Amino acid sequence: FESKLSIYDAMYGQAWSEFEALSRATTASADFPTSGRERIKAMSHLFFDFAVADLARYQLMNQRSVPGFTPSAESYAPAVREMEQSLAELAAMDVTDRGDVEIWFALLGGLVDQQLANDPGGTSRKDLLDRAVDMWADSVGLTPEQPREGKRQ
Repeated sequence: FESKLSIYDAMYGQAWSEFEALSRATTASADFPTSGRERIKAMSHLFFDFAVADLARYQLMNQRSVPGFTPSAESYAPAVREMEQSLAELAAMDVTDRGDVEIWFALLGGLVDQQLANDPGGTSRKDLLDRAVDMWADSVGLTPEQPREGKRQ
């Protein structure tokens, strides 16, 4: 590596690549929920568990904790693909308003941050995740039985 920032760049790319692989494999599984609300809950739990498993990795992936570090386009690509996949998943549930999407990201990130800051290794905020997703889903009109393919029933 030519510099410390190059090491961070490689670590950033590796972290997002690992999550991307986990996300693709998990969401493609026959056991993964297909109904909108349950799918969003499962996606939220998947990211939450990955995030709280490694504080330093989460900080590198999602916070500006390293002064002067900006990921290269190559390292940033898996994060972009994950964002695009999340947007596609939500669009399939008729959730397309960018504000609604950002609120979901903020709720999820906020619970991760609170878990890591106040109960590392515990489950206090994870225990609130389904409730937070339900509140969000209610606010965007995602019914409990709404299919993933779109078109509300």
